[in-house]
Amino acid sequence: MAAIVRLSSVCRRGVKPLFYQSVLHTRPAAVLHQERQQPHALTARIHSSQPLYAGSDSKAASLHWTAERVLSIALLALAPAAYFSPGPVVDYSLAAAFTLHGHWGIGQVLTDYVHGDTKIKMANAGLFLLSTVTFAGLCYFNYNDVGICKAVALLWSK
Repeated sequence: MAAIVRLSSVCRRGVKPLFYQSVLHTRPAAVLHQERQQPHALTARIHSSQPLYAGSDSKAASLHWTAERVLSIALLALAPAAYFSPGPVVDYSLAAAFTLHGHWGIGQVLTDYVHGDTKIKMANAGLFLLSTVTFAGLCYFNYNDVGICKAVALLWSK
């Protein structure tokens, strides 16, 4: 809706606005520099701070973002594979993908909400321990029990 309003305020060459007939309802597309709000001191300090971890250049962040998207697509592909051809390869792939997906997700929550060097180190150590125990538990379940695919199938069959 805002795009239609903004588009109608920019395109004024003999074309009437599609939804709003009055100019009072539209906002200007550009705001003068003096009229912009100045950022708050806390916001300016947060956005200008250096990253807290080593190797945090934009290329590493871009590669991490790409890896997260690839993992999400792999999880989407593993769902039908688990249904149509359950087996050890799919079970262990699901164990690795679930663990990595959870590790990255909880890591982002920790990055957002944990502050202070000691607290960050403790939280990251706890996260690595949790991820290791999760992966080991899923692998143990796959090796000594029915596996993830058949366990979900057994849950659905009840």
